[in-house]
Amino acid sequence: MTDPAPVSKHPVSRRKLAWTVAIAADAIQWAFPYVFGLGPFTPVEVGLDVVVMVVMTRLLGWHWAFVPTFAIELLPFVDLVPTWTAAVWIATRGGAPPARALGPS
Repeated sequence: MTDPAPVSKHPVSRRKLAWTVAIAADAIQWAFPYVFGLGPFTPVEVGLDVVVMVVMTRLLGWHWAFVPTFAIELLPFVDLVPTWTAAVWIATRGGAPPARALGPS
């Protein structure tokens, strides 16, 4: 009996959408630093980060990389670093999980 082909952990469409959301969120925070850089708890910044965190979790599932990213985004001017993009890279870099056997060997 042959092993089944590895199944991707995240469908390609979800990965692409997650990359798009992460890059867009980082670009928005970089393009408008005075909106997001006025303090660590501006409602716009926190709101954007909460939305991105929820979207990432819905698209890719829970991943430990999202927690420090969310915390780092609350620091003033650190949101200029593309942390959401890095978190998506960490969450999606594994590729496919190892193939599992269908039954006892």
